[in-house]
Amino acid sequence: MTSYLRQKFQSLTVSSGDAKDGEDTSENREETERTRVQAMKALVLERDPSAKEVDDLMIRRFLRARDLDVDKASAMFLKYLKWRREAVPNGFISPSEIRNDLAQDKLFMQGCDRAGRPIVVVFAARHMPASTTVDEFKRFVIYTLEKICARMPSGHEKFTSIADLQGWGYVNSDIRGYLAALSILQDCYPERLGKLLIINAPYIFMTAWKMVYPFIDKNTKKKIVFVEDKKLRATLLEDIDESQLPDCVGGPLKLVPIQDC
Repeated sequence: MTSYLRQKFQSLTVSSGDAKDGEDTSENREETERTRVQAMKALVLERDPSAKEVDDLMIRRFLRARDLDVDKASAMFLKYLKWRREAVPNGFISPSEIRNDLAQDKLFMQGCDRAGRPIVVVFAARHMPASTTVDEFKRFVIYTLEKICARMPSGHEKFTSIADLQGWGYVNSDIRGYLAALSILQDCYPERLGKLLIINAPYIFMTAWKMVYPFIDKNTKKKIVFVEDKKLRATLLEDIDESQLPDCVGGPLKLVPIQDC
């Protein structure tokens, strides 16, 4: 990514008016979270008995996504439960439901970052919206997120993603698809994304980025890094050990298609 694009991204970030992190760094944060997890569980169980099958870690992720506000997190979670029954009625997405998107060979997994989080690699120029539908792409997003979550190492809840935009053009632009994917990630899989490293971003991508950016919530925005072309390897090595780099960025690990994970 050129320094010009980086400046454009930073200007968008500044102009968005995001609040500061506002993280509770007090010693009692953990106890506060435990108390609010129990309060939220009681609240959502009252309204949806199916919530009894959900573990505390999921409840906590929704709480963190709403800055530990029990009412807001509960509303978000109840909406998620309803969404899941409608979007994933069988409990899973079959590869047969997303043949077109899988055929585009655009999403892979390989290795872990320095924090132990699995690495997901996306090739944006391989996404061809004309060859699929928004509904199928939504199912593809759900399928991939379920795969990623199932591959989480013990003790981890988040993943790191490298989005390679090399060769991206208007034929790949899919604002409806991007917004749908963003909504699913933020609203239904909150606090799963650890970091998003965007590499090889062409100038024309900023047109699409400006349309999507306002819909990214403040917590997600803090996890996005546009990587300058000249600093690509150095920036990746800040988060990923050289032995864990995928081969597409000069590392030793061969990428594995998401459907084979």
